[in-house]
Parts: sequence; C-alpha cells; structure tokens
Amino acid sequence: MAASEIVDIAIVGGGPVGLAAALALQHAGFRVAVLERGGVPAAFDAVDYDLRVFAVTPESANLLNRLGAWPGIAAARISPYTAMQVWERDPVHALSFDASEVGTAQLGWIIEHRLIVAALWQAAEARQLDIRLNSVIESAAFAGDNGELAALQFEDGTPLRARLIVAADGGHSPLRRWAGIETTGWSYRQQALVCHVHTEQAHQLTAYQRFLSSGPLAFLPLADGRSSIVWSAENGLAEELLALDNAAFCQRLAEASQWRLGDVLATTPRIAFPLRLQHAHDYARPGLVLIGDAAHTVHPLAGQGVNLGFGDVAQLVETLTAARDARRDWSAERTLAQYARARKASNLEMLAVTDALDRSFRSPLPGLRTALGLGMTAVGRAGPLKALLLHQAASV
Repeated sequence: MAASEIVDIAIVGGGPVGLAAALALQHAGFRVAVLERGGVPAAFDAVDYDLRVFAVTPESANLLNRLGAWPGIAAARISPYTAMQVWERDPVHALSFDASEVGTAQLGWIIEHRLIVAALWQAAEARQLDIRLNSVIESAAFAGDNGELAALQFEDGTPLRARLIVAADGGHSPLRRWAGIETTGWSYRQQALVCHVHTEQAHQLTAYQRFLSSGPLAFLPLADGRSSIVWSAENGLAEELLALDNAAFCQRLAEASQWRLGDVLATTPRIAFPLRLQHAHDYARPGLVLIGDAAHTVHPLAGQGVNLGFGDVAQLVETLTAARDARRDWSAERTLAQYARARKASNLEMLAVTDALDRSFRSPLPGLRTALGLGMTAVGRAGPLKALLLHQAASV
C-alpha cells in the first residue's frame, strides 16, 4: 500500500452493512476501499445452519438485489414468512398480520447471517471490489471542509487517505470513539438465547412472538421446516435455560410458547449474547459517517437491526450521489449532515418503539400488561392502524 494512496471512500468493516455500502457506492461511481481487520469470511455451509439469522424486509431484499447479492441468496436457502402472530396471554387472541393485507407475497425472509455475507462477498469478487483483509487500524484523523483528507494509520505503519471514512465497524466502533462521538444507551440485563428447533406442528411460514414478563420469545421459520428461536430472557433465566439438558429445555420452550407449535421435539446447541440499546449522538463528523451498529443497536424483538443498517446504506448513497450530481462537495460536512438527519428520525423511531414494548411487557405495574394485551386485540380490530403497523413491519 503506497504511502500517498488516496481513495474517495474508505469503509471500515466487512460485515453485511459494510459490504453493502461498498458495493452500492462503487456502483454509484465512487472509488472505494473496504478495510476488514479479519480474514476471508467463513464459507456458506450448505448443510449446517448458522444460528444467527435476520428477518430481511422486501425493501432490504431490493437493495441486495440491486447489489447483485440476492440471486445467490435465493438460490441457496431462505424462508419467506407470509404471516406474523404476536400475543401476550393467549395465542387464540394473537394480533395477526398477513402479507395479503398489504398485497405482497411475503412480509419478508428469514436468512442466515453467513449466507448474506457469502452472497455479498461473491458479488464483491465479481465486481473486483477493493477489499483489504487483515487491516488493523491503529489511529484515524478526520478531515474538515478545508480540503484536508481523512487518514487511517495501519498497524504496519502505512497510511491510507480518503475524502470520507465510513464506520461500519460495529457497536464497539473504534472510529466512533476516536472521533469523540458519544453514545446513549443501557443494558437490558437480558441475554438473547438462540438455537434452531424441530416442533410437532409446521410453522406454516409464520413468525410467532410472545411477550413474556422476562422478555420476548420469537419463533422464526426456517427453510428446512425448523424454527429459529430468539428468546430474550433476563440474565438469571438465560443462565438457567443454558444449563438445562436438551429434553428439559425443549419442555420449557414449549411451555413458554404455550404449545403454539405443539411439543418442541429437538434442539440444536444454544448460544446467548447480551442485549443493550445504544445510539450515537452524531452520525457524522467532518470526514466521517457512521452506519449500522456503529450508529445504533436495537433490541432484537422486532428483528430490524440489519434492515436499519441497510436503510443507512441506501440513504448514504442517495445523499452523496445527489450532491455529486449537483456539483456540490459530496464529502462536505453539510452533505453528511443531510444523511444524519434523514436516518436519525427513522432509527430513533424504531429504537423507541422496541424499547418501549420490551419495558412495558416486563413492567411489574399492576394491570399494565393486561392493558397492553387488550391494546393488541384492539389494534387487530382497527383496520387503518393495523395496516400502518403491517406496512412498517414489511418496509423498514
């Protein structure tokens, strides 16, 4: 890497959101380099399912299609979900959403993390995207509106200069910290326990979610007929569930779901990760923008984390391209501020809704959970309000 090398945009982080941003910006005509501290991502395994899955909306799928990644995803294994059922006390009175109500074939797809990365990586190779693996960044200097370039300093001592640095380096983003951008957030004192299970009854391409006093439990349909479980449980309960043998865990899971899919017959090994909400005070500084988890992390109950990140990508590309095409400085602070304003509104709305839902259904206040349960029933009967929620669920 030459000492004087300059690119238009340096994207730090080669996960799904970082790769999507790189492909989209390269397609828009920017000279892009992706800096990934790891090596080549793990290959997609056609036999073993990844425990980490995303609920991908049609809008996100459209982005992946424009980037050339969707054909590879669709040719592998994905499960559409055509309906959702959400309840608190009784599944008979669940709030139900159906894709036919908004005139679509599906509300979204359940897709493995590893498959999305593999498809984006394949698209990147086809387009000869500049990806630099094992790039350990030791420091960064960010630019202003005086024409000065941003610079990254690598572990081996070589620099890379860019008109803009895009931080796609995760919730613990070093770039965000080096830029002095503070965050607001808190721990939920919960862990998300994930695994895949066989159930007595077929999932019928439906996503199920029950709100429990200890946290939400979701069953997400997989292509092989199993369901992916995301059980957000308070720390003590999560440790207890992890310690159970398979038979005991299957019984507890069936009880918690009120046997909505009958008995749970088998489970894969379980893993868990801590949950927290985090939101950056600023999405942009001169020479730097934040996307994905570097800007925001959200409770997984709505399954919208990756969709928010892809929304960041779409907005960033639109903002930079519009400025360039209008012969304005696309890397100027005022241009980056336009991106930040547009995305903050959408992201804060989702963070607020998911946080409020989780806190409300776990509240010890007498009568509140009953009122919320009645509220879900009322929403199910209110056509316009239900249609609005359904549209949001399918298009974030």
